[in-house]
Amino acid sequence: MNKTVVVAGLGLIGGSLAMNIKKEGHFILGHDEDVQSLELAYRQGVIDEKAEDLYEALSRADVLFLALPITTTVQVIRKLNNVTLTKDLLVTDVSSVKNEVMKEASLLTNDRITFIGGHPMSGSHKNGFTAAKPHLFENAIYVLSPVNDRDEKTKELRELLEATKARFVTLSPQEHDEMTAVISHFPHLIASSLVQQAKKWQHTHPELKNLAAGGFRDITRIASSNPPLWQDIFFQNKQQLVPMLEDWIQEMTRLKEYLQNDSQEETLRYLTEAKTFRDGLPVKEKGAIPGFYDIFVDIYDQPGTIHKVIEVLAEAGISIKNIEILEIREGITGVLRISFPTGKEQEESALLLRRKNYEVVIEQ
Repeated sequence: MNKTVVVAGLGLIGGSLAMNIKKEGHFILGHDEDVQSLELAYRQGVIDEKAEDLYEALSRADVLFLALPITTTVQVIRKLNNVTLTKDLLVTDVSSVKNEVMKEASLLTNDRITFIGGHPMSGSHKNGFTAAKPHLFENAIYVLSPVNDRDEKTKELRELLEATKARFVTLSPQEHDEMTAVISHFPHLIASSLVQQAKKWQHTHPELKNLAAGGFRDITRIASSNPPLWQDIFFQNKQQLVPMLEDWIQEMTRLKEYLQNDSQEETLRYLTEAKTFRDGLPVKEKGAIPGFYDIFVDIYDQPGTIHKVIEVLAEAGISIKNIEILEIREGITGVLRISFPTGKEQEESALLLRRKNYEVVIEQ
């Protein structure tokens, strides 16, 4: 049965959710403080109607998606008890920190409201409605945290989100926040600190920026994400992040001592343990940090070289996510990096290009 769905916040996540829900034939009211995003979503047919007053729109809604900054989400939940509803309303959010959101949701007394916490663990270094895309959540983990044990409502939400092709996992808010701190929030802090360090060294070595390709660009890519969003995330989850920063400082102190004391055996063991753990991570899964399915193609410095490579993929109908010329990369030079939405395109592209006698390396 088609539902009336309100999507509050039409940025990367909210816009992408709206695209998927719209595909299932539901009626969507969009709300966003950014008038341009709201108008663009309406003109593109992603939403059926513009809802300038969020709370007024809820009187018609079956489902409310809160795709807003975490602090704003908490404020909206706080006001829901004062909204007059004529039918049941399923409310969910997309916040990447759950404790404060779920604490506020547990205080809801309106018996027409069922709250289910949500977090689609997929994203991009880009933000805003223009970065939204329907395949954003495909094969990604989508965490659900029900306030109460309402299996039928959880099932209803999963069915509504079926077009996303996400994989649903149920976690408590505490479990969610601890795990996302480890594999998403803390790495973003580290990526930003690495960029800040490079920025300082650039005063000493002006050419440093031109050398910052390959591995440096890969591990700092997430530092390009939306700064106000991440500021909100860091402070919302600071109880988890502060101890992790203390552990990280101790870890760096240990490494410094290894180098100062010429402890070569300990350093080798440290690097080997890290490699073993890293190599054991799933390579075909999406996680909290956006995944990139890359191949690296050796190219010659000749006119038309890039065109020939892309032509092979275009003729096979393969969609390219991103393309970049790498001037310097550890172990290989003169390389074209091509990124794909899924591992399937990655493997197919490598096979096609190898048949054309190109040297291809698949990123693992």
